Amino acid sequence: MPHNIVRGQKVNSDLVTRSKELRRDMTPAEKILWQELRGNRLGGFHFRRQQIISRYIADFYCHAAALVVELDGKVHESQKERDQARDEVIRDFEILVMRVKNQEVEENLEEVLRKILEVCRERTQT
Repeated sequence: MPHNIVRGQKVNSDLVTRSKELRRDMTPAEKILWQELRGNRLGGFHFRRQQIISRYIADFYCHAAALVVELDGKVHESQKERDQARDEVIRDFEILVMRVKNQEVEENLEEVLRKILEVCRERTQT
């Protein structure tokens, strides 16, 4: 099994394949947010998309801030318990999960970016 970048964990090759598929087939909201996060554009913070963490794939991940940003569409309204369980597993890695609705990204991108940047700065202050 290949090694993953998050804390040296080993990951299932099926997850690697799925992660690559998700990168190719991003949702409209993911595309919008990725244009602002890629290339260290948000305050110099490096983000990865479709990052494998344990047995899950996080939408966006900033290693320096130990932050996952999850974009939630309509499907997430019917799977809140599943999302909570997933977030708990990710939090076990001491990674904060920030959930943002697709609609927020599409209608108020600047505010979403401000909140993400604020969290990144808070979590990297020493």
